[in-house]
Amino acid sequence: MSRINKNVILALLTLTSSAFLLFQLYYYKHCLSPKNGTGSSKSKGNRIGFDSTQWRAVQKFVMLTSSQNVPVFLIDPWILDLINKNLEQVKNTSQSSASDCRFFCVPRDFTAFALQYHLWKSEDGWFQIAENMGFQCLKTESKDPRLDGIDSLSGTEIPLHYVCKLATHAIHLVFFHERSGNYLWHGHLRLQGHMDRKFVPFRKLQFGRYPGAFDRPELQQVTVDGLDVLIPKDPGHFLEEVPHSRFIECRYKEARAFLQYLEDNTVDAMAFRKRAKELLQLAAKTLQELGVPFWLSSGTCLGWYRQCSIIPYSKDVDLGIFIQDYKPDIILAFQNAGLPLKHKFGKVEDSLELSFQGKDDVKLDIFFFYEETDHMWNGGTQAKTGKKFKYLFPKFTLCWTEFVDMKVHVPCETVDYIEANYGKTWTIPVKTWDWKSSPPNVQPNGVWPISEWDEVIQLY
Repeated sequence: MSRINKNVILALLTLTSSAFLLFQLYYYKHCLSPKNGTGSSKSKGNRIGFDSTQWRAVQKFVMLTSSQNVPVFLIDPWILDLINKNLEQVKNTSQSSASDCRFFCVPRDFTAFALQYHLWKSEDGWFQIAENMGFQCLKTESKDPRLDGIDSLSGTEIPLHYVCKLATHAIHLVFFHERSGNYLWHGHLRLQGHMDRKFVPFRKLQFGRYPGAFDRPELQQVTVDGLDVLIPKDPGHFLEEVPHSRFIECRYKEARAFLQYLEDNTVDAMAFRKRAKELLQLAAKTLQELGVPFWLSSGTCLGWYRQCSIIPYSKDVDLGIFIQDYKPDIILAFQNAGLPLKHKFGKVEDSLELSFQGKDDVKLDIFFFYEETDHMWNGGTQAKTGKKFKYLFPKFTLCWTEFVDMKVHVPCETVDYIEANYGKTWTIPVKTWDWKSSPPNVQPNGVWPISEWDEVIQLY
């Protein structure tokens, strides 16, 4: 009798589970189909002026993520730009007041959304439901770069990009991952050999051509074309970040190989790294408050690229700033931050260089860069003689990287930049360095007139 009861109970449970699954499939296929609208929209998909294919793809995606409590937010630059230009009107639009499709129906191949990965909870179930709703999805994963610096943990795969196609329109879902500098990072969309390169026109994607880094956006909900969506609270700032978001990862494997033989873990070296890190973080905070962009330069840039760390015998922190970003109150700002001016060489229009004194004899050197037709340069001045020097660099752009738990800029053309300053033997440490003769890119640049010394050579 006991065995019969167990079999009956097992059969009833199986029937109940099957019925529930069939109900879910019917619900998603019929009740939430475009003909019947979605839970996130008070509007019908067949309104006059709507692009049925494109709008319905977005509609179904928003409904899918909403039903699964997946808080995606819109990052599509083209659509965000339209919203930003009409932001007040969009904010004041109620769910039922939209009469036509002004944003999501402009003919395009993709609509881009993003998701912070730590909020992703039910990946497998989400994919199954997406397929039941008619989406075809492609998923790309890669190693987690946050773990590459830890030999035993490298190799862990994380999701980077999902591309889900419905009819002729595709939704591009970009996964943003938290980094230790309190910013968000997304990876490169790199197709594997077995993936269908004709699945969608990948070359038209606006995210994924290279890794990217963004400030963590605050989000707000708005109603766009009858759909409730999340967007960055400051769309303008996000749009400004997009074209300058390229990210370069530290070369962890090469750094480990370098440090295996040459790492300095003496008490003095570790103390210097700590002081230099604190100085760099203070300098970054000060410049960010001024709105002055900067990048790692000279020995600090070399330390990041060669060994993913601060060179312990460098004795200073080196930053670069384009001269057009100079602000007259920069010296006062650093002094107010507790960094007194040590010296000021040159003029704003020629060879400006600033040096500030940090704690325990750690200096902050700021080199201002000038642009010529085919190259860039920064200057140097010898205090005793007034001789001027010029350091030539090939033209470069700026990318983001992570260094000492910060999101900071470095030259995108890193090898060219470092080789200009240190030659092709930059992988070999050099502890004796003469700034007037050792760099391969240095050349004489005349002498300051004695009458101008008080103006261009200021020592404190």
